[in-house]
Amino acid sequence: MPDISLTIVVVLCLASLAAGWIDAVVGGGGLLLLPAMLLGLPGGTPAAYALGTNKAVAIVGTTGAAVTYARKAPVDVRLAVRIGLAALAGSTAGAFVAAGLSTDVLKPVVMVVLLGVGTFVMLRPAFGTAPSVEPVSARRVLAAIGLAGLGIGFYDGLIGPGTGTFLVLALTALLHFDLVTASATAKIVNCCTNAGALATFAWKGTVYWQLAALMAVFNLVGGTVGAHTALKKGSGFVRVVLLTVVFALVANLAYQQWIA
Repeated sequence: MPDISLTIVVVLCLASLAAGWIDAVVGGGGLLLLPAMLLGLPGGTPAAYALGTNKAVAIVGTTGAAVTYARKAPVDVRLAVRIGLAALAGSTAGAFVAAGLSTDVLKPVVMVVLLGVGTFVMLRPAFGTAPSVEPVSARRVLAAIGLAGLGIGFYDGLIGPGTGTFLVLALTALLHFDLVTASATAKIVNCCTNAGALATFAWKGTVYWQLAALMAVFNLVGGTVGAHTALKKGSGFVRVVLLTVVFALVANLAYQQWIA
C-alpha cells in the first residue's frame, strides 16, 4: 500500500465509482480512473504501478457489469468470448510493439478517427437505436473477431484509452447490435483483455493490491449501477453518453499530444 493521505484515498475511490459507471454504460472509464491514479500516487511512483493497479480495479467493475448485462440483456456469450480471446491475443501483441514504438505518432490518427466516428453518430440518429432483424452472417462474425477482437485488442495493448468505446462502436456497426447489446458484449470482451493485462502486471509485481481492493469495491458498485442504468434508459441514453465520451477522449488525447 503506497503512503498516501486519507483524502487522496477518498478521491480515488470516488473516481473509481464514477469510472465504473461510465465504463459500464459505454466504455471509456479509464479516461477518468487512470489519470486519477497517476495524480494520486506519490511522486516518483513508476507509471507501471498506476497501470497495474488500474487494471486490478477495472476488471472487478467490468466483471460486475458483464454479469448484470448477461442476466438481463440478449447477449451471445459464446460470440463475446470468441471476440474476447482474439482481443486478448491482440492486446498481448500490442503491448510488445508498444515497448519499441512512440505512441505519440499514433495519437493524432486516433483523434481523427474518433472525430469521424463522433460526426457519423451525430448525423445518424438511428445508429444503434434498434437491433437488426436479419441474422448475422458468418462473414460479419469473422470481421468482428478480426476488427473488434484482434484490431481493437492490439490498440488496447498499444495505447489503451477508449478501448471500450471503440468496441461498442465496432460491434454496433459490424454485427448490427443496438447500443445496449453492444455495451453488454463489450464488457465480456473487456473482461478477457483486462485479465490478460492484469496477469502481466501481477507477474511483474506492479500492482498495489490493498489500494486496488478498496477501489475495486467502488468500481464494482459503479459498474453494476451503470449496467442497470443502460438497461433501464435504453439505447438513446447510451448514445448521448457515447458521444460525450468520444469527444472527451479526443480532448484528452489532444491535451496529451500538444499541451501536457
